[in-house]
Amino acid sequence: MLHRRRQRPFGRARSAPHRSLVTLAVAATTAAIALGGVTSPASADPAGSLAVGTAKCDGASHPEPGIQGDVPAAQRDSGATRTGYSCNMRRIGAYTGHGGGITSTSIGSCAYMGSLFPNSLVGPAAGVQVIDASNPARPRHSATLTAPAMLAGTWESLKANRRSELLVGTGVPALFGAGLMAVYDVSDCAAPKLLNPEVGGTAAPLPISAHEGGFSPDGRTYWASGLGPGFLSAVDLSEPSRPRVLWQGLTGLSTHGIGVSADGNRLYLASNFGGITVWDVSAVQRRYRNPQVRRLAELTWTDGCATQHSVPVTYGGKQYLFTVDEGGSGGVKLIDVSTPTRPRIVNKLKLAINLRQNVDSATASSAGGGVFAYESHYCAADRPANPTALACGWFSSGIRVVDVRDPFDVREIAYYNPPARTGQESSLSNSPHALLSVAGVPLLSVPAVLQSLASGQFDPGQARSSRTGRVMGDLSTDWCASPPEWRGRQLWATCADNGFQVLELSASAYTPPPDQQSTVGS
Repeated sequence: MLHRRRQRPFGRARSAPHRSLVTLAVAATTAAIALGGVTSPASADPAGSLAVGTAKCDGASHPEPGIQGDVPAAQRDSGATRTGYSCNMRRIGAYTGHGGGITSTSIGSCAYMGSLFPNSLVGPAAGVQVIDASNPARPRHSATLTAPAMLAGTWESLKANRRSELLVGTGVPALFGAGLMAVYDVSDCAAPKLLNPEVGGTAAPLPISAHEGGFSPDGRTYWASGLGPGFLSAVDLSEPSRPRVLWQGLTGLSTHGIGVSADGNRLYLASNFGGITVWDVSAVQRRYRNPQVRRLAELTWTDGCATQHSVPVTYGGKQYLFTVDEGGSGGVKLIDVSTPTRPRIVNKLKLAINLRQNVDSATASSAGGGVFAYESHYCAADRPANPTALACGWFSSGIRVVDVRDPFDVREIAYYNPPARTGQESSLSNSPHALLSVAGVPLLSVPAVLQSLASGQFDPGQARSSRTGRVMGDLSTDWCASPPEWRGRQLWATCADNGFQVLELSASAYTPPPDQQSTVGS
């Protein structure tokens, strides 16, 4: 994680000897990567007791006023959050529509806004909205996808693959779904074509359970995972018009999202109890007859739960995961999977608001804000090999970008927390955040309270602030849950209330690597 020395303000003058030492350190790190990976230094923080270094914001920024990642109660109550917060990142275009659903995706010059059941059945936001962003400053709605799976609500299943140029979503009405899958040709991304009207719909459902899902990197296999029990299915898309189940099995009591290695032979399955399991899926990847899937290892933890998904990366050819916890204070874990039977946590990436000593602050500011507070959700690396930056949707903390050139010495370089859409619930029928607000159920932020109780530092008096009177889903912040997707210095991000947004990092904060390969849809 973060070495204490990185807490100094950026731009502080260094002495000539210090510059020499830094030059040597950078050269050593570069050499280590070239020779087969990076070695965890003493500054790594597998215990998760430190926050990533804070960014130095440029003059065009509007920095957050509290500790890193926090949106203080006073700012929420005063309405100050309606202007949002930014550091080295600005919004250059947006399409809000009726909200961004739970998770969305993009490919080429288009974005696809996930659908939310039951509002997906009626009204102006029925189905999945297609956004043509060929002009990033003026994204526009170009089509609506209304296959049964799209109308049933796509939850976290909507994924695109750039190699096969396919878009897939499964029907998930409320946490759970079964049977419905839609496969679209998105070679003309603004006008997708449904390929499987006969298979995967109401007339001929597939024997799958649904909540989450994702592609193998080559786009030939879509992995559909159910929330509970942990039913996993490998769906063959070699003939996209006739998807078929190659393999399926019960992998645990409750599973979540996935990550797949670059060669398609390893699958990293998230557990809602906090952890991952590693699976050998090479027989599916190679299309063996009656393929067998083998469980290789399990890794669990207690500082986060509802583990969301994993982003496979390599440093100098050595395999790692950035694995994200949706619940609690787990943040993003760096996991060494170079020996697949012995995965191990070697670093953790957390914002200051996720640290144990800031539990009371997190509870006080997020209380009444709904089911989610300051949790990480989906991340994307700017390239799979030797990534230089990781961008994450971090719910009420917005879009966060960290420098991961050295994954053991990480600092934040930019963030964008979009304007609060307070009072606009009625126009956001496709936002889960707004839907909960309309429901009007008084509730403390569930993750914040669970985090407080688990840490032994819960202070009921502190939690009983003005925030506790707010309704569940209070729109004093947005929920940014989708993976921010890389386009050079641009990030295409979708948040629940603000919808699709084109963000641009400042040139001083981030320079895309010359060989950057977007991880969108991979």
